[in-house]
Amino acid sequence: MMELNHKTNLTFPEESHQIIGAAMAVHRYFGCGFSEKVYQDALEVEFRNQGIPYQREVQLKAVYNGVELSSSYIPDFICYDKIIVELKAVKELEDIHRSQAINYAKVSDYPLALLINFGEYSLKFERFPNRR
Repeated sequence: MMELNHKTNLTFPEESHQIIGAAMAVHRYFGCGFSEKVYQDALEVEFRNQGIPYQREVQLKAVYNGVELSSSYIPDFICYDKIIVELKAVKELEDIHRSQAINYAKVSDYPLALLINFGEYSLKFERFPNRR
């Protein structure tokens, strides 16, 4: 299921590049200072304009020891049916934000999570391959 680029050892480098490029276009337009929802709405427009396949705010069920729980979680986007995209609009990313992205990928078994922060003067992003 996981595709590695042997030159860079990145998981899904082309798809990640397209997603991050779309986020950069949104950040260039708005800069920092808006709510996460504004960036999410704008990024959806940018995904559509660039032809990036996505699903927005899909409710996913948590699974514990093989049992689907009644609890669910909702990542901001799933792109290319294999990449979790979690957005933030905070002054600085913290470990709790990283844990959220990592856990979303792990529990859903998606091979990659991208954590993107619009809250800083320059767009920040981090990649979290699911090493399961």
